[in-house]
Amino acid sequence: MLKYIFTYLGTGMTFAAIDLIWLTHSGALYRPTLDPVLADQVNYPAAIAFYALYILGLVVMAVVPAGKAGTWRLAASKGAMLGAFAYATYDLTNQATLKVWATAITLADISWGTFVTGAGCSLGYVVWRWSAKRFG
Repeated sequence: MLKYIFTYLGTGMTFAAIDLIWLTHSGALYRPTLDPVLADQVNYPAAIAFYALYILGLVVMAVVPAGKAGTWRLAASKGAMLGAFAYATYDLTNQATLKVWATAITLADISWGTFVTGAGCSLGYVVWRWSAKRFG
């Protein structure tokens, strides 16, 4: 059980740390188009719920299967695909339904989601391997 907890925490901390870089430096992409609809403050309960559920999905669908198969490349590729699909779902739905959405946001966001999810799963795999040796 401890290996799953450590894997979840390791994947989550990696994903959140990398994503924080994007979130704090990507305002120039989002603000010009989305400023009229952006909230004044982050809804932290919603953000925490997203991270908690998304990380659980990454661990269950990418990190643990790759850990059992014994290859970080599988974790990276499964994570990247999962990120691309998840971010594409969000961005393409917004582009299809919102007047203020831009193609540049869709392309950048899907690319970011692919990268950050693949990276998070890769480091999650490293934690899985370490914790599996340590805790069985």
